[in-house]
Amino acid sequence: MQPTLHGPTLTLRPATPDDFADLHAIGSDPLVWAQHPARDRWQDAAFRRYVDDGLASGGMLVAIDRPGGRIVGTSRFSTEFTLSDEVEIGWTFVARDLWGGSTNREMKHLMLRHAFAHHPTVIFRIGAENHRSQRAVEKIGARLLDRPHVSVVDGREIPYVTYAIARADFDGLLEVQ
Repeated sequence: MQPTLHGPTLTLRPATPDDFADLHAIGSDPLVWAQHPARDRWQDAAFRRYVDDGLASGGMLVAIDRPGGRIVGTSRFSTEFTLSDEVEIGWTFVARDLWGGSTNREMKHLMLRHAFAHHPTVIFRIGAENHRSQRAVEKIGARLLDRPHVSVVDGREIPYVTYAIARADFDGLLEVQ
């Protein structure tokens, strides 16, 4: 659940407590969380809970820009909300100066390749109002499922939508790129 993965411009590696300051420098931007159900995650206490939960999960990775060596984001593997033949990729954020570029796509591709070595299906649970993240997973070939989910975030029930991508579909996308 915490591999080290190398791509053309990124390395993903297991997150450690020492990564908190670098992640906080990115995640303290309120715009990073503007469409997320936990919109207050930019605040110190909420962000600390997010990172502590990620570290405890055993699946949190940090993305490091290979040319510069700076941490530029994070994502996570999880099986907490999945069926037996699935793994989830989520809890992702990327530095705002990299939005619209290739960073999120490369991060997801690295994680998908790793996930498909162990599971036939990867899911993404995304806040129903988080249209930016929904578009991002659609761009990598994920399809919306009829599998709504409700999570409790800070005492509030939050609706999520679930997307999935199957190994065969992902392999087909790689062939045409």
